[in-house]
Amino acid sequence: MARGAAWHESLQGDVRALATGWSVKERKGKVFLRVRQSDQPEAAVTLPFDWIASSKGDAYTRVRNIYKLVQEGYSLKQAALVAGGKAPRLTSQQDWPGALERFKKQKLQHGTAIKPGTWEAKYLPVLTDAVAMLSSSKPPTTPAELIDRCISDPKWLPGSRTRQERARNLAQFLRHCVTREQFPVIWQPPTDLKDAIGRKPATATSQKSDELSDQQIIDLIDSLPNDDAGRRWADALKLLAELGLRPIELLHLSVRTDPKTKERFWWCGYEKRSGGGVTKARRLYPLALQADDGTLQEWKLLERWPLVLPPLQSGNGAADAIGSYLNRREGWKGLRAEQEAAGKRVSGYAFRHSYSLRGHQRGIDTGSMALAMGHSIEVHCRSYTWASES
Repeated sequence: MARGAAWHESLQGDVRALATGWSVKERKGKVFLRVRQSDQPEAAVTLPFDWIASSKGDAYTRVRNIYKLVQEGYSLKQAALVAGGKAPRLTSQQDWPGALERFKKQKLQHGTAIKPGTWEAKYLPVLTDAVAMLSSSKPPTTPAELIDRCISDPKWLPGSRTRQERARNLAQFLRHCVTREQFPVIWQPPTDLKDAIGRKPATATSQKSDELSDQQIIDLIDSLPNDDAGRRWADALKLLAELGLRPIELLHLSVRTDPKTKERFWWCGYEKRSGGGVTKARRLYPLALQADDGTLQEWKLLERWPLVLPPLQSGNGAADAIGSYLNRREGWKGLRAEQEAAGKRVSGYAFRHSYSLRGHQRGIDTGSMALAMGHSIEVHCRSYTWASES
């Protein structure tokens, strides 16, 4: 017993000699390190060493390394992670600002290149925040901690699109740093970001878009620039409105021919997986838009197929690409302001919702409209008040 007491008294004496307020004791069979300093809150951490004589040397070496890191500005918890190899030690060799510039070049000029506007709007804000944190006197010491700090603003609710974008784009940057900049592999971000992004609370209000009138859509399309890019975007919006498509379905659109009648028809190969099951690929049924003067819009989309559509796969997908384009158009800005003044919300899904209303106004039954739009009658009625009321 006396011999056993001697080893831990020796360890405790060595730790006390490092600095005032530093001590170790046994807790649940492990070495428990505690730091008490008059100008700071008490801090403590359990070390991965058994409270036995054979661990004395390793335990003291670890405490001494932690002490050195704390003197450099790390918190006790951060220092313990770094000393234990569970977090990277931030050194001058890790050039975060330089890595950011090289990542920008990679995103704009190589791979699935993004546009400068996408970089400025979607990547730069979160990466600027991240580099500032990593270059501070008390930086995050793990990828998970960095991501959490970069998406924890109260205005970004758990599960929100902004949290998704910031977490995913920051993870891209960290992967670039590990694979191309040769940063320590411990900076490899988590493969699953769900815990960081979170889920929308059950009490969260829906941000569903409201529908537009046919005339509003016609006016918007007519307001687009009359150049190659403007005409491509106009055709994309015409397809959304006339066929009732989800934005992503523009990437899965084709034309087929009936083997018996030789009639050409629209086909959507998209399959949406949701809590209600899988939405199967389907035939599409166009509903021409009607202006306020009664004129049906004859856009001849089927006859002109295949159409050259704008780029929809870069960035965060088709819906984001459509939103980014429309948000720069004066016609869309005016329409959005008009809707907001009426207490409504408008997004790229407004064209699809307008298709549903158009079908209802023309007396098409709910079941047929649900089939044409690629969801169940239950979902259709839950999504559209005019369907449930009818």
